[in-house]
Amino acid sequence: MNLGKLGQALSAREIFSLIQHDLEQVEKTITLESVASVDAVTAIGQYLQSSGGKRLRPSLLLLAAKLAGGLDRSDAAAGPVAIQLGAVVEMIHAATLVHDDVIDAAQTRRGRPSTNMKWGNHTCVLAGDWLYMQAFQLALRLRNFQVLDMLIGLTQMMVEGELLQLERIGRIDISEADCMELVDRKTACLFSVCARLGAIAGNSGAGFQERLGDYAWNLGMAFQLVDDVLDFTAREKVLGKPVGGDLREGKVTLPLVYALECASSEERRLVERVLRERSYQEAPFEAILSLLEKYSGIERVRERAQAFTDKARGIIAEFPDSPYQRALLSITDLVTERDH
Repeated sequence: MNLGKLGQALSAREIFSLIQHDLEQVEKTITLESVASVDAVTAIGQYLQSSGGKRLRPSLLLLAAKLAGGLDRSDAAAGPVAIQLGAVVEMIHAATLVHDDVIDAAQTRRGRPSTNMKWGNHTCVLAGDWLYMQAFQLALRLRNFQVLDMLIGLTQMMVEGELLQLERIGRIDISEADCMELVDRKTACLFSVCARLGAIAGNSGAGFQERLGDYAWNLGMAFQLVDDVLDFTAREKVLGKPVGGDLREGKVTLPLVYALECASSEERRLVERVLRERSYQEAPFEAILSLLEKYSGIERVRERAQAFTDKARGIIAEFPDSPYQRALLSITDLVTERDH
């Protein structure tokens, strides 16, 4: 495979071709580990796995493992520990999606009916619990206390983030700091742990792990901020779920926080109406979008996302040039410029 000249950015196809075989092994591991003695749990796991998704988190872990291992061949395998940990982080991510859809009373996910719509809330809560525990059981087989410590801390951070978000549902007095805290807890911390676990799988030292973790944390912050923008600007067919869903669910995200800083009392009441009624019937989505454009809410969040992207690029640029370093560098552009 032609990986271009040194320092040259890689396309999405080139990035994923570096880890295609490893990702296939991750998928096989998830398939094997998602079989439960209760059919509904197995069916939910298979449904989630077949729904696609970017597999960005295990990809990040696998690339980090190859970078940490000093591999310089595009056909070099990431190793069994990285494969196992790639399955672990994707199963944890799947568990969070199941629980999130229950909490949000979501109807669609990735363009298909959400799991809670197909199997009901009670079954999905328990299936999400099972996926969490199965992921931890898979990680436990490595007998590595550092890995378990990181995964436990990560899970607590994400659960606390969900609880904080629940406390703020329906509130208009959300600050920039509130939003950034949730972005950190719900997304960036998982990205960071993925990269650090990859570094552990590649047998790197603590300093290497920390630098890769910082890179991925900034990448995760950018990823979620772009997500918050896309919730307002993407097309539903591309997004895979209704646009404007966050506000409809009572969540005030950063684009709206910025717009509300300058909004009039009448414009604030428009937002309050959506938060109160959980619909755009009395306050059309187009009016909210116009508000965001009027006060540059979307533009300011894009700038914040770009700042995190630039920070991530700066960190990973310090690593020696290799196909995997270039892949991690190029992922920053894919995150910022994506449309779903």
